[in-house]
Amino acid sequence: MDLHRLRYFVAVAEARSVGKAAERLRMAQPPLSVQIRKLEAEVGAPLFRRGTRGMDLTEAGQALLVRAGEALALAADGVEAARAVAAGSRGRISVGYMFVLANAMLPRLIPELRRSIPGVDLDFAELSASTREARLLDRSVTVALCMPAIHHPEIQVARIGAQPFMLAMPKRSPLARLSAVPMARLQGRPLIALPPPEQDPASSAVAALLRRHQIVMPIASRVETVHSAMSLVLAGEGLAILPACAKLGAPQGIVFRPLRDAADSIDIAVCWRRDSQSPLIRTFLKCAEKVVARL
Repeated sequence: MDLHRLRYFVAVAEARSVGKAAERLRMAQPPLSVQIRKLEAEVGAPLFRRGTRGMDLTEAGQALLVRAGEALALAADGVEAARAVAAGSRGRISVGYMFVLANAMLPRLIPELRRSIPGVDLDFAELSASTREARLLDRSVTVALCMPAIHHPEIQVARIGAQPFMLAMPKRSPLARLSAVPMARLQGRPLIALPPPEQDPASSAVAALLRRHQIVMPIASRVETVHSAMSLVLAGEGLAILPACAKLGAPQGIVFRPLRDAADSIDIAVCWRRDSQSPLIRTFLKCAEKVVARL
């Protein structure tokens, strides 16, 4: 049913006169009469009858008036909602994040998002190295906080910061007595490793660090997440080279030490689908950049 005709009908019903309604609508009376007749033909029943005080609604007209008002109000709400979503002031954004960044970023990022986009629904999903790419590609998350960045032709990446590498070890390890661990002290020690990047396993930042310093650390275990790596470190299965922010979620019994003569770092990135049209991504990116600048 044509919304314009519903508006014409409501105007005539409220004015109880085609002439007065035409003046209110700033249109000529004959076209308005034509539209009312077309609406009656569409409904299949008369909507008005002429009374002593003007045009009165029939029972069919009274029934339509209630629903017409609701329909017009819903249409107006829909237009406003669409404008708000397009402007990025309303809507929904699903944020994926890797565990290594959770403690460092979420306590600061979530309040920043609430202040910047108060009318937007937020939900959060923890990602792993094996799920992060798929969750973006299948649109189950809108945007993802990743470390390192995802390399995929359909995914856009904005690097917003970096974290230096540190060595995670049990508190009882002799290396824990050092303020900084020389790279040479890692030779031959077992490594708890995280999954390498999706495209090129040889390009792992940790592997590149060890290669450059000519250090060989046999891989004792390769795990999916930082918290799994720290659990194995705590169990004495090996050492882990992790981003500095991982120490914020470290269990008791694990200590972190910087690596001497190694200034290597790993990127923090915001990733999203290249074809995404959501204006909320730019707002999210600004908030994430502000938070990373304070780490």
